[in-house]
Amino acid sequence: MKLNIFANPNLLHEAAAQTIVRLLRQKPDAVLGLATGGTPVGIYEALTAAVRRREVSFARVASFNLDEYVGLPPDHPASYRYYMDQHLFRHIDIPPERTHIPDGCAADLERECERYDRLLQAAGRIDLMLLGLGHNGHIGFNEPGRALHSKTHVAILHPQTREANARFFRTPEEVPTRAITMGLGSIFSARTILLVVKGNDKADIVHRALTGPITTECPASLLQLHPRLVVMLDEGAAARIKCQTTQNAFHEPVDSTNGLW
Repeated sequence: MKLNIFANPNLLHEAAAQTIVRLLRQKPDAVLGLATGGTPVGIYEALTAAVRRREVSFARVASFNLDEYVGLPPDHPASYRYYMDQHLFRHIDIPPERTHIPDGCAADLERECERYDRLLQAAGRIDLMLLGLGHNGHIGFNEPGRALHSKTHVAILHPQTREANARFFRTPEEVPTRAITMGLGSIFSARTILLVVKGNDKADIVHRALTGPITTECPASLLQLHPRLVVMLDEGAAARIKCQTTQNAFHEPVDSTNGLW
């Protein structure tokens, strides 16, 4: 695990974006796993700026998003297809046919999950998986529970997850109760996982995920087992673990992108 703590979100966004830029310079046809929500917005803005400066191209990249709400069409303002188009895809040179997001409106959701897994398998191993972290420790929409799914599946969203995501909808009642999400097997097969977390409200779950016991009741705690995990936190999210960064579980925190790829 490589832990990096940044003094402000802008430094974090740029460092995360440059990690992806360096990968694409080395491997222009890389496979990326992408996340949505509030956390990646600044990262996608920094990537857009890098493309505009012609520092990098996404023309040969294949992308796979973690999840999509069940029942929301692609043009719904709260769908993750709409989110990705608005925040990244329409601003960079990635071919639309190389961007992949589950179809939350599929007539047969189980077949859609199987289709998405076949696409992932055909694309090969994900080179870099970008993850955020839910307040209850979920990654993607892999919610806490006694057992977790390896493959793409339909997840029942935890009430805490729906409450946290209500800000993206007109009313809390509009938040879907289900989502299609990539399974932990696909997530953990990525060569590198880049976990990005911001805000004081995430300090407790960051501490639990990175230093607590490994348990399915906190899916993100399983990340401790990944052989190449890069963690980027702002000061707020790192509040409870900064005093522990000298322990063997962590590298010394830095405020630059040196050595991240």
